Amino acid sequence: MQTWQVQDAKARFSEFLDACLAEGPQMVTKRGAQAAVLIPVEVWERLQAAAKPSLKQLLLSDSNRADLELPARGQARRRVVQAVE
Repeated sequence: MQTWQVQDAKARFSEFLDACLAEGPQMVTKRGAQAAVLIPVEVWERLQAAAKPSLKQLLLSDSNRADLELPARGQARRRVVQAVE
């Protein structure tokens, strides 16, 4: 994966985009730290399809909710609150 400084990616965006489409994901750094990745739309769509649905999507969906795995009850620890004297 090629790395681009943010100012280079901005100044040469067309080349940055072409590199992404030809070579795959391109890393963008800002002040030397990794900041973002530009990926081809095919990769994005594959990642989105593989992602688990959000709670909102699950609750709004027409799918059978009985197939959901729920954690066992009674396993959570309670926090002990200490009285202030």
